[in-house]
Amino acid sequence: MTPFATYIVETLVTLVAVVALAVLVLVGARRFGLGRAVGPLELVGRLPLEARRAVYLVRVFDRVFVLGASEAGLEKLAELEGTNFVAADDSKLSFKQALSRVLDRNQRGTPSAAPIEDGDATP
Repeated sequence: MTPFATYIVETLVTLVAVVALAVLVLVGARRFGLGRAVGPLELVGRLPLEARRAVYLVRVFDRVFVLGASEAGLEKLAELEGTNFVAADDSKLSFKQALSRVLDRNQRGTPSAAPIEDGDATP
């Protein structure tokens, strides 16, 4: 075998070993729970708008934040009261249903954000 062929084979074997090690580390980290949220932070819902834009509902303690995500970063759109926002059996709610449920609760109590209508759009 020529020195060049030996070099190519060694490089490919090293590349395969590095990729295998990376996959092994990622699978092991997932099994041990690394990278998961710890504490009072919970993603309640996500509504993808475009390829790089989405609206998120994030619960922190007894507050639910409506966050807009885009190329420019995250922006807080609203802050809502949400102590009993979504029950465990309601985990299959759509984003629109979950958001309307929070807004309905806030309208009955002390509103902390203006209601969002279907026709409203922000520039």
